[in-house]
Amino acid sequence: MIPVFGYEGRKVAVLGLGRSGLATARALVAGGAEALCWDDSVEARDKAEAEGFTIHDLTRGNAFDGISCLVVSPGIPHLYPEPNKVIARAWEAGVPVDNDIGLFFRSLGQGDWMMHDTPPRVIAVTGSNGKSTTSALIHHIFEANGTPCQLAGNIGRGVLDIDEPMDGEVIVLELSSYQTDLARALTPDVAVFTNLSPDHLDRHGGMGGYFAAKRRLFAEGGPDRAVVGVDEPEGRYLANQLVEGFEDNRLIRISSGEKLAGPGWNVFARKGFLSEYRKGKQVASIDLREMVGLPGAHNHQNACAAYAAARALNLPPRMIESALASFKGLPHRSQLVRELNGVRYVNDSKATNVDAAAKALQAFPRIRWIAGGLGKEGGIADLVPHLGSVAKAYLIGFSARDFALQIGETPYEICETMEIAVAKAAAEAEEGDTVLLAPAAASFDQFPNFEKRGEAFAAEVEKLG
Repeated sequence: MIPVFGYEGRKVAVLGLGRSGLATARALVAGGAEALCWDDSVEARDKAEAEGFTIHDLTRGNAFDGISCLVVSPGIPHLYPEPNKVIARAWEAGVPVDNDIGLFFRSLGQGDWMMHDTPPRVIAVTGSNGKSTTSALIHHIFEANGTPCQLAGNIGRGVLDIDEPMDGEVIVLELSSYQTDLARALTPDVAVFTNLSPDHLDRHGGMGGYFAAKRRLFAEGGPDRAVVGVDEPEGRYLANQLVEGFEDNRLIRISSGEKLAGPGWNVFARKGFLSEYRKGKQVASIDLREMVGLPGAHNHQNACAAYAAARALNLPPRMIESALASFKGLPHRSQLVRELNGVRYVNDSKATNVDAAAKALQAFPRIRWIAGGLGKEGGIADLVPHLGSVAKAYLIGFSARDFALQIGETPYEICETMEIAVAKAAAEAEEGDTVLLAPAAASFDQFPNFEKRGEAFAAEVEKLG
């Protein structure tokens, strides 16, 4: 646990008592504060009370009397589509609003661990797609090379729930826009921006607000080094804002598909090869083509981001290359479930939007595509340019028939369920094909989350004999 410093003997309100909320309450108490907890859910309040926390109704008119800070769980909207009523009350009362990420950065520099010979360093990763794989890959690189490392944030453990860091430890945080948007302190040693595509637009009041939430990781205090994907205009803008010029080595630009030139520090992947250039000269090259845990251009971008973050902390290229080769991928993200009779079965259940599905569809030469679920606004018509490698689509879930009308001339079959889709795809697959689950839709019509959907796919694959 990372105790929260700065509130000793003071009352701090905690709104939202899920995983991060309870971890925050524990960390506040460990740092000497009094945690006053509230959640709209009776079950959540009962769980917190059973753990010994004080339940404090934050909806009452005088609820913020004597409160020094309100700490909000990331799932609670504070501004768009409309402010949460409790948060609005805190504003009116003049009570600062923060989240666990802000408390983490505020507290990390004050613990006894800062007396280590090598104080802990933090790498924080944000972006639209690939941030989970990038974060896990950075964690894997350091662990594979003997550096103590913890993974937390939007993946793994809550940030305040991690162990007290060891000498020389690296802490890798995956941070969503929900987490960066409200944190009052953001001071990583290395900050990574992978890419940007439309998502969570209602929560941020549009694309500009969404990008602004991501950008805060680089603006609120500022990292010592920034790794920025420049394949979209927003990334190029961000990179330009951070330094005096591209020769400034505080910035590492990354790209998947574009050779980056100039005097600065650049890492890019083209035709399956990762290259690092500094001052206009190539200093390293890695062949990514046979790395089974990193298939496709989107994973090559993740590899570039992880490689650059590790280089920013002075890890040698060959040590990074060895770790990349041993990375097995994350569950539900381009995960190779099985290879049977020359056919690969790949679980990319996390591809819940068009952009993520498009990247998955470009990763393999001939695809039996399982798609569908609860379709998102705008449908999947934008995927048509990326369906050239799809031999046939097997459509499931609530939006199966809508998807069938949006995929152009691509052959398809309405399968309804995962069981039928896997069986049909397997029966028709030929040697060299990939049966790919990349739904381009939410899971909530048939499954509680994308993980359960991916597990259902894997279970059906295992039944194939």
